[in-house]
Formats: sequence, structure tokens, C-alpha cells
Amino acid sequence: MSVGVDIPEGKRLNKYGDLENIEMTVEDWKTRWEKKHIGFHKKEIHELLQEHLNIILKGRKEIRIFVPLCGKSVDMKWLAEQGHTVVGVEVSKTAIKEFFAEQNLSYTQESVPGIPGAEVFKSSDGWISLFNCNMFDFSSAIAGRFDGIWDRGSLVAINPSDRKHYAKLMTTLMAKGCHYLLDTFTYDENKHVGPPFPTPKREIEDLYGESCNIHLIQSLDALTDRQRLWGLDSFIEHIYLITLKTDTDSCALTEAAFIL
Repeated sequence: MSVGVDIPEGKRLNKYGDLENIEMTVEDWKTRWEKKHIGFHKKEIHELLQEHLNIILKGRKEIRIFVPLCGKSVDMKWLAEQGHTVVGVEVSKTAIKEFFAEQNLSYTQESVPGIPGAEVFKSSDGWISLFNCNMFDFSSAIAGRFDGIWDRGSLVAINPSDRKHYAKLMTTLMAKGCHYLLDTFTYDENKHVGPPFPTPKREIEDLYGESCNIHLIQSLDALTDRQRLWGLDSFIEHIYLITLKTDTDSCALTEAAFIL
């Protein structure tokens, strides 16, 4: 923390030296995008998505995949190129416009009935639709339910106080047979204040366990120099598969399904 900086109550200095709310707001995230403070953005297709896409697909082709808090993730174009319809939600219009520009995709832009002030940006080929709105204003009434979900950098970015609301929303967006792939982290929260916020398995179970089956697919050491600069000496990434308990076929999942 910088010496001599007067920090108002409820605020903090983030890792970029800017004042933010202790509980991140929509405006805080918009500011990060406008200032290019987006160290969370991956310029490459996420290797764990590539490794575990088969778990989302479960042998299906041309499914609808939801990407919450999508930013300008290159994963979305890659998924569309596999023949899947991709729907994302992102509060930053800057991020959405940068996505289409950087991926050389033409698009249309229109208002969203049911969400005042919201817009949806649709690729001209129809494979990708990105909704520019608050995540908590989105619902299945707006865009239906989804066959698959890729949650990377979304749950971990949500304020811990909003996680129950978020998890409830996500389960309402899951169609029958939906396979929800969730990417989370654990680290010593006494050494660093998120986002990304640590999400131990017990909390995943508290958030989703009542209505969903939860399977830990993989845990791996994800510590890099970036996290060391935060003061961390351990940073573990976890991939979970979440399925609805009401899906009778989900009970038939076996260990073999994860290694096919």
C-alpha cells in the first residue's frame, strides 16, 4: 500500500495502484477494462478447456455453450469453430467490442427485451452472441438454457457475498443433461485479497451441492511469477464437473468418462 494515500472507508488500493471498492462493483470492472488492467485475460485458448472439452460435450455435437463473465476470451471463437453455439455475458462493452475486433468477426448490435439498457452483440455468422449487461440481470427467459457451461474466471471473480445468488442463477441456466465445467483456485487468503477469490471444495459443495452432483476432475499447481508478486507461494487450480441431480443419466458417470 502506498504511503501517504488516504483510503476512504470501504475502498482499497488494488494491485494496479487504483482505488476500488472492497467488494467489486460493475463500475470497478468496467474501469479495469478501460485501463487495460486485465491480467486475468488469457491470450491463448485455455489448455484445460482443450483437455476437458469432451467432458462438456459428452459425445454431443453442435451444442449451446454458456460462458459467464466472458470478457474477450479467445475460448469463445475456438468453441464456435468446433461447431457449437456460444452465448456470453459481459458487463464491459469495451471487452465485447475488442473481442469482435481482435477475432476479425463482423457483428450486429441490438437491444435486449427484458433488460433495460442491455445490448446483445451477435456475430454475423450467428455462432456467437454476447450480452452486454449485469450478470444478475441475465436469465433463462432471455436466452434459454444451455447444454454446456465453461466457467473460467467467473465464479472466482464474483464477490464472496454474491456467490449463492450466482450459483442459483447458474443452475437455472442448465438444461437437462448440461455439463458445467468450473475452473477455480485455492490459495492462502491471508496473503492475498482477490479477485480471483479462493474457492475451496467445501464452498463449491455448499453452493451447488443441494441441486447438483460435483466431481473434481483435476487439481494442478498453477503458481507463476504473477502470483508470486501477490505474495503467494502456492496457487492451485481445480477443475470441477457439475451436473444436475435431476438428470438421471448423470448418476451413471464413471471415472472412465473423465479419461476418454
